[in-house]
Amino acid sequence: MSKVAHYLQEHLTGEVMTSQDARRYFATDGSIFTILPSMVVYPQNENDIRKTARFTWQLAERGRVLPITARGAGTDQGGAALGSGVILALPAHMNRIVEFDNKSGVVVVEPGINYGKLQQTLHTHGRFLPPFPASFEYSTIGGAIGNNASGEKTVKYGTTLDYVRSLRVVLANGEVIETLRLNKRELSKKLGLSTFEGEIYRALDSLLEENKAVLDDLILNVSKNVAGYDLADVKRKDGSFDLTPLFVGSQGTLGIVSEATLETEVHNPETSLFVAQFASLDDAQSAVLSMKDHGSVPSAIEMVDDNLLKLVESINPSQLKGVIEAPFPKIVLLIESDDTGGSAHKKTVRQIRKVLEQQGTTFVEETDPLKQERLWKIRHASASVMAHSVGNKKAIPIIEDGIVPIARFKEYVAGVYALFEKYHLDVALWGHAGDANLHMQPFLDLSQIGDRQLAFRLMDEYYSLIISLGGSTSAEHNDGRLRGPYLERVYGQDAYNLFLKVKKIFDPYNILNPGVKVGVSLEDIKPLVRTQFSMDHLYDHLPRS
Repeated sequence: MSKVAHYLQEHLTGEVMTSQDARRYFATDGSIFTILPSMVVYPQNENDIRKTARFTWQLAERGRVLPITARGAGTDQGGAALGSGVILALPAHMNRIVEFDNKSGVVVVEPGINYGKLQQTLHTHGRFLPPFPASFEYSTIGGAIGNNASGEKTVKYGTTLDYVRSLRVVLANGEVIETLRLNKRELSKKLGLSTFEGEIYRALDSLLEENKAVLDDLILNVSKNVAGYDLADVKRKDGSFDLTPLFVGSQGTLGIVSEATLETEVHNPETSLFVAQFASLDDAQSAVLSMKDHGSVPSAIEMVDDNLLKLVESINPSQLKGVIEAPFPKIVLLIESDDTGGSAHKKTVRQIRKVLEQQGTTFVEETDPLKQERLWKIRHASASVMAHSVGNKKAIPIIEDGIVPIARFKEYVAGVYALFEKYHLDVALWGHAGDANLHMQPFLDLSQIGDRQLAFRLMDEYYSLIISLGGSTSAEHNDGRLRGPYLERVYGQDAYNLFLKVKKIFDPYNILNPGVKVGVSLEDIKPLVRTQFSMDHLYDHLPRS
């Protein structure tokens, strides 16, 4: 064990590990990258995080930078849960529900808590946290906050940020702050502080005031977007100020979340599910636009294409037997209504039914939970694709989170089909049709130089397509190391320079998760690609997207 590790172990309540096998385990996450950390710290509490940050800050002041990467379950597909320095493994100890108000539904949690376990607890109180990602059964709340995660319910309920009331955050120098929306008088007090927190407020306030025109460039015409830093919502027209939108979605590059206060919604387990089959993408897009134009938006509008269904049938012919049969339609939409209150629910169901009838499409409507669960297998079949391999080729998460304006969804799908055809690759699409947010994973063998080169060609052409359609390179999985190099192309040089300045304000020594989101190039990440991709650390749960 190194002197640094010995020092930390002496001063922390939690454990410090430097064994080769522990470091090797944390050298990979859900991405195609690998980075071997120097040590793994299992913080027992916020004080352990604070002491670790303070120590690395003091090292940086003497010219030695030891990076810190906060990590949840390691499901991140962009490489944001990897680092060469200290890995803060939060789920080991910091996994509690600190407080729950049954009346308001507000819950206070530690970042390492399993999302699925929190959801189960909320369900027993008739509540739920709507923006859960597909990986919620095996991912953490801290990871969801770091990515500003979302999922099938986002079309109605919004993203994680919409449910974060306040945060406790450990800054790069070890100071602990609380974030929430401040009025002008409260902001004035923060600006007068002589601490690092005060420095941050003063520098950030000046930066925002001097770059108001650039902030407008950060708002894309898409329903959700986690690319870059959310600067546009920090300071509002009424003068109120909140750092929360910056930390949510920052992937641990600006501070380390040690506690989160979250709002929840009333949970209605009695839903209506429609499964509709469309012969063309035009008809499917028309149906989605019609459903979103109505006052009551469905709680989910999910999709799979015929290529996915054909691939699943070839992998496991029995998986969807009796659920959906060949010949498969071009597009299948799964549309759910979960409105509480009889009249509201009936209204939404009538609207969905009317749209589908006007389209002349074949559909089934189901209210029985067990039968609904069986129908949801159509959407969840994407897990079989993600876990499948063809020889040494595996589904690789490199171009799997783009989003475009809903009116350009058809162009998006056509562009993806053309890209896969160009390189003679099998294509299968699934995702959130209600948000025009698609997922796809090409089958490549990363042990082959040709396939590694092809991966980067695919990335460049795919993200160029997204940007040309006015979309975002990341709707819910965030930038990480994978999409960080494309941020300047998404927003332009002025906005990207603003991101770099924000990073410098919060993290002057570049300690917090360096190489993630900003300050990273394609040349930086190419040497990090592992030669054998695997998601074996997730097979207990079956990876989902």
